[in-house]
Amino acid sequence: MSSHDFLKNAIKEAGNEYASLVTDGVEAGDVDSYIDTGSYIFNALLSGSLHGGLPSNKITALAGESATGKTYFAMGIVKTFLDSNSDAGVIYFESESALTKQLIIDRGIDPTRMVIMPVTTVQEFRTQAIKILDVYLVQNEVDRKPLFLCLDSLGMLSTTKEVEDTAEGKETRDMSRAQVLKAAFRVLTLKLGRAKVPMLVTNHTYDVIGSLFPMKEMGGGSGLKYAASTIVYLTKKKEKDGTEVIGNIIHCKNHKSRLTVENRVVDVRLTYDKGLDRYYGLLELAEKYDVFKKVSTRFELPDGSKQFGKTILNNPEQYFTEEIMEQLEKCAGKEFLYG
Repeated sequence: MSSHDFLKNAIKEAGNEYASLVTDGVEAGDVDSYIDTGSYIFNALLSGSLHGGLPSNKITALAGESATGKTYFAMGIVKTFLDSNSDAGVIYFESESALTKQLIIDRGIDPTRMVIMPVTTVQEFRTQAIKILDVYLVQNEVDRKPLFLCLDSLGMLSTTKEVEDTAEGKETRDMSRAQVLKAAFRVLTLKLGRAKVPMLVTNHTYDVIGSLFPMKEMGGGSGLKYAASTIVYLTKKKEKDGTEVIGNIIHCKNHKSRLTVENRVVDVRLTYDKGLDRYYGLLELAEKYDVFKKVSTRFELPDGSKQFGKTILNNPEQYFTEEIMEQLEKCAGKEFLYG
């Protein structure tokens, strides 16, 4: 018996439905497609490519304080996912009661292909998500339509015990929440990989008390930290035009990643009138790798002309040509990919 036959037989005898020879593809691990986030530089942070984005079979977490744009990012990714495939569907687990039909329609999302599932407890979310994935996996792989799961947000989920204690007037803290979360994500991670279904989870962060340097930590225990392929921390500062606040600059730090270099930081721009700026952040990448050279207060372009940064950002399609984008794609690989 050859080693190949032995390994094939070992898989069969073990009865592990997730096991496969590496030559056949590691079903729960390989990423064969990505979901555009709406921002080139944010795509690169997550995947190492300007044209990549959210991995299509893993858990990605966006964590930040209130009003840092977590739900806005989620809505943008949902829209891109649905727009990319007319048969796609989204299951959106919602714990904050923040979404309305009009808000979804205003974002340009097809409401007939998005299901809102209100959840109160971790147990509700776990049970419903696993049931959905089990039904999805039973279908013939050829007949499966693209599916996307989102939880917004993990930080607002309670537990069954906490709900019962509250109803009885008890004020004791539920110490089992972290364990319940860890168990939930332990099961979900493999099922998502097997089904090739992406999941986006938003979560809250808090300041770590007593640390030598200012630090942020994500709530919910270690379950999501281990399960998520990527965790991005979001912080913000106001974007102004003169004295008028027109939006926010969101700092995105790659806190954990199995796909790209950790601790890289990029800035994306969210404005109240135009939303997420697709090109914001490319100017800094172009300057770092000398695609555009900084000369005093302006940038020298490859053709020798000089322009102010604001001029370039106000007319990005004119300056980020196909040739420039090809160069920046190589730069993104150097900046964000291992090796």
